[in-house]
Amino acid sequence: MSLRARLAGIGHHLPPRVVTNDDLAQLFDTSDAWIQERTGIRERRFVDEGTTCTDLAEAASRQAMEHAGWEPEDVDFILFATLSPDLYFPGNGVFLQKQLGMGPVGALDLRTQCTGFVYGLATADAYIRSGMYRRILLVGAEVHSRGLRLTDEGRDTAVLFGDGAGAVCVEAVEADAPAQGDRPSSQLLTHALHGDGANALDLCLKKPGLGSFPFISQEQIDAGDTAPSMNGREVFKNAVRRFPEVIGEVLADASLAADDLDFVVPHQANARITEAVRSRMGLPEEKVASNIHNYGNTTAASIPIALSEAVHDGRVQRGDLVCLAAFGAGFTWAASLLRY
Repeated sequence: MSLRARLAGIGHHLPPRVVTNDDLAQLFDTSDAWIQERTGIRERRFVDEGTTCTDLAEAASRQAMEHAGWEPEDVDFILFATLSPDLYFPGNGVFLQKQLGMGPVGALDLRTQCTGFVYGLATADAYIRSGMYRRILLVGAEVHSRGLRLTDEGRDTAVLFGDGAGAVCVEAVEADAPAQGDRPSSQLLTHALHGDGANALDLCLKKPGLGSFPFISQEQIDAGDTAPSMNGREVFKNAVRRFPEVIGEVLADASLAADDLDFVVPHQANARITEAVRSRMGLPEEKVASNIHNYGNTTAASIPIALSEAVHDGRVQRGDLVCLAAFGAGFTWAASLLRY
């Protein structure tokens, strides 16, 4: 029997604490107008003390499993995409497995940052097509707020990021599963994954790390090496090139065109990037997800949050042709094409 994968359920969770641009302006030299003009962000969510990245992932996972009609014991494997784990090691997957009350299922953490969710979806698809697993929980979750440098020196990146989580339940279906009425059958179609380390240091977190000694020091903290650093010009230039390129790649692989798409969910990095990509591809605004104004950049969580919102408010329905696309640190870029 030939197997394919489909999204059986989806969910997301945002911490309740809203942090506006005006709130940030009380901490360092910035303004609502400056942030909105450069990023499109109006507000973001920050966790409260005591809430972990795994806690956000648990809430999103429970919503996704309820949507799919799964119980924790139905899950065969966990994929957890994050750049902000609770500990340097072990990864968050095992903590999520424990908090959900699962048995001793495998848990794999993915560290491709902004592309983590798409890389994870391709990984889940491959596992299911191979017959290794039938039901996989895939999560993208981040707690950026505790790692930001909320000072004048760190403002260029501090204004960008927020906390949140999204999750999907990926399950096996027969490749020749019947259509749903007049709608095509739900399944993941194709993926494209890329990376190029030539610009790796243009978007990175230098410390902590074992590439040089010491692992971490007070001097490195004071210098800002434990907060994100970004060459915004290089990121923008590469992102607006790679997004349309990789979307076109998966469409060509499926013998489809941009006009066939019902909905596109790009990684929410910057409203100007999203608009540039939408314009280059000739897509109408209603076909492109954009929620960065509410949540900022939530890295591995941004695509599942945006897709979950679109599914739960009816903008994406069963049988719709959807493309997920991401670009980020590494540089890495990726896309997945699916029939929701």
